[in-house]
Formats: sequence, C-alpha cells, structure tokens
Amino acid sequence: MANTDENRSRVILIRLKPNEFKLLEKRFRKSMFQYMSEYNRNVLLQKPVIFTYRDKSMDDMLEELIKLRRELNYIGNNFNQAVHKLNSVMGMPDAKLWQEALTVLRDQLEPSMREIKDKLNNYSEIWSQKS
Repeated sequence: MANTDENRSRVILIRLKPNEFKLLEKRFRKSMFQYMSEYNRNVLLQKPVIFTYRDKSMDDMLEELIKLRRELNYIGNNFNQAVHKLNSVMGMPDAKLWQEALTVLRDQLEPSMREIKDKLNNYSEIWSQKS
C-alpha cells in the first residue's frame, strides 16, 4: 500500500515569457482546477485535465429567465402596493377609485404573466429535448 500522506517537498521553478504565462493562465481558467499548481502538476505529469464547457444557448436562456424573474418581481411589488393601498382606504370615498385602478392593473398584468408562462413552457420543452 502506497503512502498517500507524503508531502510535496520538491520545488520546480520555471520562467515564462508574459505571453506564455497568459496562455497557461487562460487554459487554467478554463479548467476545473481550483489552484494553478494543481493544473500545472497534472499537465506536467500527463494526467487528465478536465475543462469546463459553456453552452451559449443555455447561457442565453438563463439570461432571459433572469430578466423574466426581475420583471415578475417588479409586477408583484406594484400589485402588492396597490392591494395595500386599497386595504387602507376601504370604506372611504377613494376605495372605489382604487378598486378600478386595481382592476386596470390586473388587466395589464395578465398579458405579461401569460407571456412569461409561455416562455417558461418553451424553455422547458427545449431543456427536455436536450436531456
């Protein structure tokens, strides 16, 4: 059984040109390693190096979902403010005005909510096809 507790006590010092270092650093950043020394050790010892892969279409989808979530938050905040105001003026002459305003707001929200629901359904179909 090999001793796995052995410390790394040997140091290798190398000098690189700035463009060589940039290239090495660029490759390290694309890898799954947390430390550059780990990456360098695996490259030098010809061990497997795993790189990350970014799917542009998934990134675009994620960005769109973030925008949709933000819009949904704005809509929810506005709607809550209107409901709060309506509850505070119940029984007053302004109550009827606020009820009408709330109805108009709800009518404006429904198309946005429907659009969000349709987009989320489209995304779920796309994701299920990739699985």
